[in-house]
Amino acid sequence: MNALNRKIRIAAVSYLNTKPLTYGLQKGLIQDQIELTYKYPSLVAHDLIHDHADIALLPVAMIPQLPNSEIVSDFCIGTTGEVASVCLFSDVPLHEIESILLDYQSRTSVALLKILMEKQWKINPVLLDADTDYEKNIQGKTAGLVIGDRAFVQRNKSRFAFDLGLAWKEYTGLPFVFAVWLSNKSLPEDFIQAFNVATGEGLNHLDEIVQEIGFDGYDLKKYYTENIDYHFNETKKESLKTFLKLLPGY
Repeated sequence: MNALNRKIRIAAVSYLNTKPLTYGLQKGLIQDQIELTYKYPSLVAHDLIHDHADIALLPVAMIPQLPNSEIVSDFCIGTTGEVASVCLFSDVPLHEIESILLDYQSRTSVALLKILMEKQWKINPVLLDADTDYEKNIQGKTAGLVIGDRAFVQRNKSRFAFDLGLAWKEYTGLPFVFAVWLSNKSLPEDFIQAFNVATGEGLNHLDEIVQEIGFDGYDLKKYYTENIDYHFNETKKESLKTFLKLLPGY
């Protein structure tokens, strides 16, 4: 089968923005070689760090915890500007915010928020760790960082939505990379090539994916073609290096 003599364990996130990247895997392109599971971004990272997975769609803020890891796909979760699904939501303007509830599902978005607060927005509100259903407490001068599918719901509730992808572009002039496919060990080259084909297959079936999901909270075709940019190109690699250099303790 491969050098591991077992199926390769793949951990991914079941968000709307990951559907194109997991489409080929779900359609069975390499089903005889893999085991696929879905979890929160932070739990996916835990699995890769503790070798409960061989490949994971990993939030990039976790890369420093896997110094010997390898990026194994030409596709990522990224944006060249407004990402729409990673926003700081508020009832008041940016500089009137007194506290921010932090989304519990993604360390990368929290790290990006902290960088933007210091370097782009020049604000210093109190940061509060949040738990499930914290969105109901986004009111008054308490803002909230909300990511993923729940951000589309929150867009219809909050007066202001400060898009973190757009703010990063304004600060650096670069796109942003939220997650990449990362392995914690060397894998056979023929498998990596097949995996790369499988993770890019969904980009050829966006209309089908949109129809299968049937989501009416946001224009998914716009999301997949204008907000999210899935190609891990040289500019995104430069952006990732820039972000990692700005991470505390990196």
